[in-house]
Amino acid sequence: MKKQIPNIVTLLNLFSGCIAVLLAVNNNFIAAAGFVALGIFFDFFDGLLARKLQVQSELGIQLDSLADMITSGLVPGIIMFKLLALTSDAPDLVSFSNEWNSALHWQGFQFAPIALLGFLITMASAYRLAKFNIDEDQQSYFKGLPTPANTLLIISLPLIMEFQNNDLINSIILNPWFLVILTFVSSYMLVSSVKLFALKFKDWSFKDNAIRYVFILLCLVLLIVLKFAAIPLIILVYILLSLFNQSSIS
Repeated sequence: MKKQIPNIVTLLNLFSGCIAVLLAVNNNFIAAAGFVALGIFFDFFDGLLARKLQVQSELGIQLDSLADMITSGLVPGIIMFKLLALTSDAPDLVSFSNEWNSALHWQGFQFAPIALLGFLITMASAYRLAKFNIDEDQQSYFKGLPTPANTLLIISLPLIMEFQNNDLINSIILNPWFLVILTFVSSYMLVSSVKLFALKFKDWSFKDNAIRYVFILLCLVLLIVLKFAAIPLIILVYILLSLFNQSSIS
């Protein structure tokens, strides 16, 4: 029974992701974000439990990626699809050609073709998770942006619009060019080979973990000052700190 405990936690991640999918499809992004956060919480602790209980298994590795594919792959794709679809109904914003923005009708379902680009995030997430499972190098660092980090970036957009309600920020987020560029950039970062540090502490010394302590401190300051608007900046800081410290990441 002990060896199944981490797998049960992983399945809770999957269950949270399934609920988040239902909520996102029905435009309840705030509640969806809550269940995504819960799923990421379970995702963090399943591996920790497996190591502490010394019950790591190949099954657990594969199950973890399958759960992540829903919580951190499908959900952000749906949210980006919905945001891009929303921009097609906003004529006052910078717009694409009518051909890309005009709605298609299929089996009673109406959507703008440009919105389908949102699922690039889902496809890139699937590729990244598959690559991660067969890559033995990513023990103390990541190659490319981890799917949970990318998911936090995407789900932060509706949270910023809902809770910070700044007209300038909202107009940027709902600009279709911004969303398309963000989709391509995040998809690229998911599948790239750029080394990014992991928040795994081998010991608690500042010398060996300076980049991690600096990052955590910056996260706290940004969250206190900017609230949800801090999340995109935190992801950017994470990438920049990693790029400037490539020699120390191994």
